[in-house]
Amino acid sequence: MLSSQQQIISFVNERLKDKKAVWLCTILKTWGSSPRPIGAMMACTVEGELVGSISGGCIEEDFLEQLRNGTLKEQFNIDRKPFTVKYGETEAEQTRLKLPCGGQLHVLLELIEPSELNNAVFSQLTTALESHTKISRVLDLTTGNIGTEVYSSEEALVIQGSKIIHSLSPMYRLLLLGAGDVAKYVAEMALALEYDVTLCDPRPKYLDNWFVEGVDTVSNLPDDVVRESFNNAYSGIIALAHDPRVDDMALMEALKTNAFYVGAMGSERTSAARRERLPELGLTKEEINTLHAPIGLDIDSKTPAEIAISIMAEVTAVRHRAKLL
Repeated sequence: MLSSQQQIISFVNERLKDKKAVWLCTILKTWGSSPRPIGAMMACTVEGELVGSISGGCIEEDFLEQLRNGTLKEQFNIDRKPFTVKYGETEAEQTRLKLPCGGQLHVLLELIEPSELNNAVFSQLTTALESHTKISRVLDLTTGNIGTEVYSSEEALVIQGSKIIHSLSPMYRLLLLGAGDVAKYVAEMALALEYDVTLCDPRPKYLDNWFVEGVDTVSNLPDDVVRESFNNAYSGIIALAHDPRVDDMALMEALKTNAFYVGAMGSERTSAARRERLPELGLTKEEINTLHAPIGLDIDSKTPAEIAISIMAEVTAVRHRAKLL
């Protein structure tokens, strides 16, 4: 599974390889209610093959209509540079495009044609995102030239004079420990939130009847899995096995990494007992203090689905550096 950003960048990369030009649309500014955030993208070939979204469908339809009648190419041919289209500036246009009340969008349009430079840039972007590496796409509005920077900020898009820096985030990954009902619900919710999800359980037969489409399952030792694949700031580790042989083995490695989230399911008593055990595994007090346990936001959750909601709410809050409830 690819994130929406990866899908779009990969789409452009593949079409350029096929020597096809691609329109890339990026939201620069929004006012009022907007269905998509700043930095959201859509890509479309000149033949009308489209991926991504910048609205609920209304602007996409308007874009395709302008593509069919040649308006977009006429605008681009004026100086062959990126240009901005403003949607929803009038009440009549908001009604025509079915934009939310007061909603306005400024969308940057680029016609990216196959060339040695453009092909190299999108190949580099694709490789970086696939390897979970920070990267930004840089656009010079005066020339239309594009490049990359090994950099990514919390702001999706920054405008510096005539230069636009569009930060592209690598796909976040979650490692779930323990094949069970809670893990199924967590996995399904995480997939909907565009996480790359892996479930690990080394116990014999535990994986036999556990399946969620789109989730990789492994029976390797948890500490090895963390060490090899879940050890950076785009990784989260969630211990759900209720078995110290599985959970603690993963936590032993996870709490030494800079993973953005490490949590373990269990009651207050279970979590306190775990914190007493972890120093015996070579973990420092500072490392143990980064553990989220009991896991999840306190919403009086009881069922597996409710527990999963509380877990993913906390993961989301931590990821976005929000103030937890």
